[in-house]
Amino acid sequence: MYRAPFAVVLAVLLAVPVVAAETKFSLTGENTKITFVGTKPGGRHEGGFKKVSGTATVTDGNPATLQIQAEIDTTSLYSDNGMLTKHLKSPDFFGVEDHPKATFKTTKVEKTDKGYTITGDLTMLGRTKAVSMPATVTAAGDTLTLTSEFKINRNDWGMTYGKGKVDDIVSLKVVVNAKK
Repeated sequence: MYRAPFAVVLAVLLAVPVVAAETKFSLTGENTKITFVGTKPGGRHEGGFKKVSGTATVTDGNPATLQIQAEIDTTSLYSDNGMLTKHLKSPDFFGVEDHPKATFKTTKVEKTDKGYTITGDLTMLGRTKAVSMPATVTAAGDTLTLTSEFKINRNDWGMTYGKGKVDDIVSLKVVVNAKK
């Protein structure tokens, strides 16, 4: 029986490219929830976006490889008050007629002692700013789960209406539960 020398076997193994298993998840308004809380002296309002589309890709089930490309339909904005919803859609805030979409695209994902930090470019109202969010992320089999709560300053995107009457810091929550 012929036995190939170890060097030959090793050379053959090294010549075979290793293919990483990439898993792509579709993001939709059904499996991706983006909500917000805005505050003002003496009150607060909750809301969110009903329509989201995009993809999240993970390689070899490793959350540190997560790549998100999401589009948020700003016309699907809702709040806990009908008059407020209409005002939030106006040029004073989201200007949905001229800016019907917002986007997020990851630029970096880092493992931390509490989960991950996802950094990416958030574009709203024609302005792009980097945001970082702490997140718990699990990619197991055909399921991707992600939960993140973080804050942004609305002024970074030019939302300055109500200065002194509306707080600048807005709390955001993102929850993804996507199946392959």
